Amino acid sequence: MVESFEFGRGKVQLADDGAVAQVLHPDGRRVLLDDGVDGTVQDSLHAWGKGFVITDRGAHRFDAPAFTRWRSSGIDLMYQFGDLELRVGRRFGERWTETYELRNTGSDPVEVGSLAISTPYRDVYTSSRESLTGAVHAHVWTGGADAWVWAVPMDGSGPGLGLQLTEGELWAYSVESREPGTSSNIRGHIYLHVTDHARVPGAMGGQPAITLAPGASYRWTWQLAWYDDLPAFHADRAPLVGADRLAVEVGETIQLHDGREITSSEPGIKYVEAPDGRSRIAVLFHEPLRTIAERRARFVLDRQRRPELPDSRKYAFVPYDNESGLTVLSSAWRDWNDARERVGMALLLQEVRDRGWGDRAELDEALAGYEQFVREHLLDEHGTIQDDSVHQNAVRLYNFPWFARFLLGQGDRAGAARILNRYYELGGDHFLAFDLGPLLSELGLHEHLVRHATTFIGYGDELPPHEVNYEQSMVAPLLELLVSAYRVAPDQIDGAELTRRLPWLTAFAADQPDVRLRHVPIRHWDGYWFGRLRLWGDVFPHYWSALSAVVYAAWPRELVTPDEAAWLDRAEDAILRANLVSFAADGSATCAFVYPSCVNGQPAHIADPLANDQDWALVYALRRERRQ
Repeated sequence: MVESFEFGRGKVQLADDGAVAQVLHPDGRRVLLDDGVDGTVQDSLHAWGKGFVITDRGAHRFDAPAFTRWRSSGIDLMYQFGDLELRVGRRFGERWTETYELRNTGSDPVEVGSLAISTPYRDVYTSSRESLTGAVHAHVWTGGADAWVWAVPMDGSGPGLGLQLTEGELWAYSVESREPGTSSNIRGHIYLHVTDHARVPGAMGGQPAITLAPGASYRWTWQLAWYDDLPAFHADRAPLVGADRLAVEVGETIQLHDGREITSSEPGIKYVEAPDGRSRIAVLFHEPLRTIAERRARFVLDRQRRPELPDSRKYAFVPYDNESGLTVLSSAWRDWNDARERVGMALLLQEVRDRGWGDRAELDEALAGYEQFVREHLLDEHGTIQDDSVHQNAVRLYNFPWFARFLLGQGDRAGAARILNRYYELGGDHFLAFDLGPLLSELGLHEHLVRHATTFIGYGDELPPHEVNYEQSMVAPLLELLVSAYRVAPDQIDGAELTRRLPWLTAFAADQPDVRLRHVPIRHWDGYWFGRLRLWGDVFPHYWSALSAVVYAAWPRELVTPDEAAWLDRAEDAILRANLVSFAADGSATCAFVYPSCVNGQPAHIADPLANDQDWALVYALRRERRQ
């Protein structure tokens, strides 16, 4: 049985146990995971409003209520577990309000170490068309009393569903149901936490423990409504603490909205609390880009090669385990191999060398050795790039522009062009590799560029699946390609085709007041594929978020208003600065910061110990500096 309630321009459907079975968007799309459609991950056990509590007297999940009372405007529920009683009230109308109250009915105090509610947003990638027309991005902020969630259709259209806390505090979110079987196309079940102190006490600036005396209770309320866009949602809120920019160089000042100023002489993340301590934001003070880049280059040269090898493979750049001090052998795990994304380290060294930074002779020698490795182990006479030095005759189209860019940086324009011509011989017209548009323009390969762009305009919203069915790193390269083609052939590429697709990209991110999150697109699998901890779950920031920054910087300003252009500038800056958090003062780095407090019960909110492929973030930051 399902009971339906009007909710503004949409509907909410409740199951017979009182849990929320589905939220229907005004355009008819499902906002939540649906067990009839998303059966590989969704079931009634994870329905909206169900959850768990961990206390010093035991842990409990709650599902079937002990008491239910249906009302014309909603429902009241009561769950009982041990000496705790959870009462839930749901009311519907123009707004949807939920109140939760956890009460200690026993005779002794109870310490609540974790308390979580499932909110299973339909954040899935079945295909590009189904994602754009039938799924949402869930942007989560659990900063205490200012907590909110913004669920926006993946095509960027309105309205979006905004959840804001109006009573109590939410200090964390976690993710469940991330398994190899669901892979990279499902984000998982998102749980909102009053606290997750029992599992990860230091996450997100610190998790409180809540002690309930006999007869005492903890209560929180959130309210949901439809809003035309994110600014309209924020206009309905009054945050306790905030700032317009969240990242500056050490010694510079960040101005808070309440008039306070903060600064730091030490680099790193700083948490800033509201005067009453009920809310916080996270900001970054970082060292100058030259300092970061030179230290990182030094570390790469010293630690991330294999001098023990007898041939030119000793010049290749490889992953490095910061905890053991060992380089990593890839074996069958291709995302740890000596090619692919690791070429970002070579491109970083080129950027450092070309600025006259570092030791020029040492950099030249390292890059010459790497070029020898590429020519002897990766590049064949046809321009094909092998997947790595071990797996010959394995082709991955992503690799081609990266190595073309490297050869171009070494002065070999003909070699770079040969690689790109081979890319198209192998079907590149139907694939979205990175950096193609600018590279094709620079090499004068305009025929490839315009044909490729026209092909993808023809695909509309039904993009061919890549390694993930649909993702930010498909949309950003698509737009980068279209922008470049529009620049060289405005008579053949209609600017309206660009404008229509820009919201696809901007929808991947929101503006949470944490430097790791603000304007940083959602990616929720890279920790598993690239890290040593092999954790699924949201990676914030991720270096490929810089692809969005590149698009924002290159976007034709004649296609946007002045206000939109200013937003693009702010978002570009925020993304590139956010990624600087991945680099430590000693030159070490992390390939993935897994942001949720826990993933599948495994404590997270942690930097993976592997330095792997994150150096692209510095490459893009340095390219931006060159443009300025």
